[in-house]
Amino acid sequence: MKLSRGYIALLVILAVIIIDQAVKIWVKTHFYLGESYEVTSWFKIHFIENNGMAFGWELGSKLVLTLFRLVLTALLIVYMYRLSRRPDAKTGYMVCLALITAGAIGNIIDCAFYGLIFNNPVPPQHAVMFPDGGGYGTFLHGRVVDMLYFPLFSWYWPEWMPWIGGERFEFFQPVFNIADAAISVGIIALLLFYRNSLSTGNNTTAEPQED
Repeated sequence: MKLSRGYIALLVILAVIIIDQAVKIWVKTHFYLGESYEVTSWFKIHFIENNGMAFGWELGSKLVLTLFRLVLTALLIVYMYRLSRRPDAKTGYMVCLALITAGAIGNIIDCAFYGLIFNNPVPPQHAVMFPDGGGYGTFLHGRVVDMLYFPLFSWYWPEWMPWIGGERFEFFQPVFNIADAAISVGIIALLLFYRNSLSTGNNTTAEPQED
């Protein structure tokens, strides 16, 4: 049975959300805040939390940011639903949008519910899910869990260089999660393969017409 574009997009969204939340819950209940585990020299699991956007960036009020995410995600879902009903809609375009939507939902879940369902113990204690004393925050004021850290390479700038001499440079510094990765992959794929579609509002130009 051939799945429709809408069902494929829905499966992508569900898969990303489930994997993202499973990893976050496992890290939060098995690592203390700030703990790091070296998988390889260039990949570490490093547990941090943040109040901001993807990759730990901060932007204004926590509540405003969460509400903005909710509105943007709702608009994406409505757009995808309408798009899925168009016979000329392309599967690849839908998958890109599904990745972005799933990533946004994944981080919204953290912001909306993690303050309610997790405590905030002092390291090296691990967080408990549904603790007796209640969570560390209120609805829409939870913190986003990040854990993927890829310090691919680093060096120290020569002392003679102005402003940055002697300082350590590391690539890639941000710590992120699977939801962040889904958003990034979706956006990059849109820019690479559907750039004309984004500028013209027509998502049918990036792929040949199907029979």
